[in-house]
Amino acid sequence: MPLLARFVTAPLVVEVHRGALSELAAILADQRISTSGRVAIAVGPTHGPIVQRTFEHDLVEADWFTVEGGTINTAVKLVEQIRQQRYDAIVGIGGGTVLDVTKFAAARLGLPMVAVATNLAHDGVASPISTLDNDAGRGSYGVPAPIAVLVDLDLIAQAPPRSVSSGIGEIVSNLSAVADWEAAHALQGEEMDGLAVSLARTSAQAVVNHPGGVTDDGFLATLAEGLVLSGISMVVAGTSRPSSGACHEISHAIDLLHPDRRAFHGEQVGVGAAFAWFLRDEEEMFRTTVDCLHRHGLPVRPADLGFGLEEFAAVVEYAPQTRPGRFTILEQLDLGPARIKAKVDEFNDHVYARIATADGSVTPEGRVL
Repeated sequence: MPLLARFVTAPLVVEVHRGALSELAAILADQRISTSGRVAIAVGPTHGPIVQRTFEHDLVEADWFTVEGGTINTAVKLVEQIRQQRYDAIVGIGGGTVLDVTKFAAARLGLPMVAVATNLAHDGVASPISTLDNDAGRGSYGVPAPIAVLVDLDLIAQAPPRSVSSGIGEIVSNLSAVADWEAAHALQGEEMDGLAVSLARTSAQAVVNHPGGVTDDGFLATLAEGLVLSGISMVVAGTSRPSSGACHEISHAIDLLHPDRRAFHGEQVGVGAAFAWFLRDEEEMFRTTVDCLHRHGLPVRPADLGFGLEEFAAVVEYAPQTRPGRFTILEQLDLGPARIKAKVDEFNDHVYARIATADGSVTPEGRVL
C-alpha cells in the first residue's frame, strides 16, 4: 500500500503581530506546553530586564536566566543552571544568539522550546539548527525545532534596523541555495525534497516581490513568516540544504577567517548569493538579488562588508572547506586562485554597474545621465 501522507514536525503555534508577547502565558497554557507556567525563560542582557517586567503579574512560576554570548560554553552553562529545577519547557526571548543558545539547551535537556523573536536577523527562529561559537570558530548543531514561535512586531520595531534588514539577505539567499541543491541533484544524484524546496523558494519570493520595507508592518510580517517557513523547510528536508549553499559557505568562511570582522549573518549570505548568481551567469537572478539587497540598504559588494577584492577572493577560495561534501556552484566550477580573483573583480564591476543603473545614474546601455 502506498504511503499517502507524511508527518512533518511543525510549530503548534506561529503568531506574528503586534502584542504577540503578551499572549505567551495563554499560549503555554492553551497548547498544554505548560499549564502551570513552570518554565525556564532565557533572555539577553539588554532587553531581558524590560521583558521580565512585562510579566510581573504573569508567569510568576517561571524562572529567568540571562544569556550572555553565543558560545557553546554559554549554552552548556544554561543547561547546568536549568537542570537544577524541574520545568515544563524552555522559552527563549531574544535575537538569534539567545534563541540558538536556548535551542541547544532545550535539546540537551529534552524539553520543548518556545521561540520569541525580538529581531529578524536570520531564519534560526524556527530552524532545527543552533549556530554557536566554539574553540574551532563556529559550529552548527542539529536540534529539535521550536514547538511554538512568536514574533512581536512591537519588539521588532524597537530592534536595530540592521538586525531586521539582515533577515532579508538571509531569506533572499534561499533562491541561490535551492539552485545549488538542484545542481547537486542533476549532476551528483543528490536526493531533493520538493516540499522543502517549495517552502524555501516561496518564502524568498514573497519577500523579494514585496514593495514595502522594514518600517512597514505588512513587510515585516511577510519577512517574519518567510523566515519561519525557511526554518520549517529545513525540518522537512532533514538538512539545511534548502537555505544553505555557496552563499552560506562564503559566510562561514568569513566567520572562520575573519572572526573579528563579521557582519550580520544575513548581510554576508546576501553578498554570497549575489556572487553565486554571477558565477552561474544567470543575469536575471543576479539583477533580482542585487536590486533587492540594494533597495533595502544591505551590502552588495565586498567593500560593503569591509573587504578588499583580494581578501574576498581568499574567502571564496576557502569557502568549500567549510562544508565538506556539499556540492554548490563553487565546487562545480572548481576555480583556481587566479580565476577566482578574476571572477571577483568582474563581479565587483558588474555590481557597480547594476547599482548605478538601479539608481538611475547610468542607463542599461551604459550611458551616463
